[in-house]
Formats: sequence, C-alpha cells, structure tokens
Amino acid sequence: MAKLKTGRHTGALKAARQAERKASHNRGLRKTLRAAVKAATQAKDQTTAQKTLGVAASKLDKAAKKGVIHWKTAARKKSRLAKAANKLAAAASK
Repeated sequence: MAKLKTGRHTGALKAARQAERKASHNRGLRKTLRAAVKAATQAKDQTTAQKTLGVAASKLDKAAKKGVIHWKTAARKKSRLAKAANKLAAAASK
C-alpha cells in the first residue's frame, strides 16, 4: 500500500484500497457459494439433495443480491440444481 499523503491522487489510492478489500470479500463469497453448489450436485440420495439444495439456493440468492453474481446466473444455477434433485426424487420413487 502506498503511503497516504496529501495530493491529487489520494482519492485514487483510497479507491484502490477499497477495491482490494471488496474483491477479497467477493472471493470468499464465491468460494462458499461454489462449495454449497458442489455439495448439492454431489448429493446421492433425495433427503440430502433437498437439504443441500436449500442451502445452495440461499447462498446463490444472497450472492446475487450483493452483486457478486448476476441474478440470472443465480436463477439458472438454482433451476439446474432443482432439476437434478427432482431427478433423484423420481429415481427414488421407482
């Protein structure tokens, strides 16, 4: 980090610090999001699939709300997860 001194670039230095902090926070959110989605996709039975689907959907919605991912991306991923969970449920009922 550059030494803060009065001058015409102090605003740019502050913006760079803020961007670094926000990028780090967003990386953490994406990491937990990927872990939740992975857990939901790797579920082998119906009950765990439904449970992990709820957690993953919640994390996707929160990430979309905070602007980490686009809301249509979140909707698409939730749809695909629900489709996979429904496929497990259909296989379990047979």
